[in-house]
Amino acid sequence: MENGEQLLPTGTEVPNHLVIIPDGNRRWAKNRGLPTFEGHRVGFQLTPKIARAARDFGIHTLTIWAFSTENWKRTNTEIIYLMKMYDWFISHHLKEAKRDGVRIIHLGRKDRIPEFLAKKITKAEEETINNPKNILNIALDYGGRDELLRATKKMLEEKIKPEDLNEEIFASFLDTKSQPFPYPDLLIRTSGEERTSGMLPWQSAYTEFYFVEEHFPDFSVERLKEAILEYSNRVRRFGGDQKEQEKHQKGQYRVTAAT
Repeated sequence: MENGEQLLPTGTEVPNHLVIIPDGNRRWAKNRGLPTFEGHRVGFQLTPKIARAARDFGIHTLTIWAFSTENWKRTNTEIIYLMKMYDWFISHHLKEAKRDGVRIIHLGRKDRIPEFLAKKITKAEEETINNPKNILNIALDYGGRDELLRATKKMLEEKIKPEDLNEEIFASFLDTKSQPFPYPDLLIRTSGEERTSGMLPWQSAYTEFYFVEEHFPDFSVERLKEAILEYSNRVRRFGGDQKEQEKHQKGQYRVTAAT
């Protein structure tokens, strides 16, 4: 790992699927008397390091919420800047993904983002579709309510009968369909905000939450490690008892971290 960070203690239970809501770029910049764009720039540069660390810690699936359906309310100047940065972000990750066996998947809509970005995302998805080791979900123009509405419309278009509808079929119409670990185990949100804002609402019924006060540009690999250790110490019963927890985890991808 970079900078000599320590691996997790032996026996640490690592989440299969981690979601990060990287909040606070603009507030970080404002607190330092810097332009808003500088906060975004630092946040974008930090993200690849956090993604690499997550893989090093043994996390299979990482979801980053890059841009929500509500973020279109921001100024046109900021949106244009962000879309260009997302283009850089995906290009940067594509190189690493090919090298490290990471599959890139887009969560959200492609019809409202700039055409150059939509093509870049599609290219990344196509070129990494057979990568077997990890998944990087990039939630871009994503909203939880929007995902559920899109899924419902698709089911209506395909004339799914009410008597045939179940949880498995419903999940097959969501953005996380066909993923080995569609349900987040741990969600981290920075900048002191203690809400999910509709991130993966169907998938996160049993997700553990970890909220941190620092803005995302100040987030670190060490803080990620602390979140994983906190997660490992929690008891997840999934509505049942200890036996239900063991049953739920049986056969799941679980990492016993190295010493």
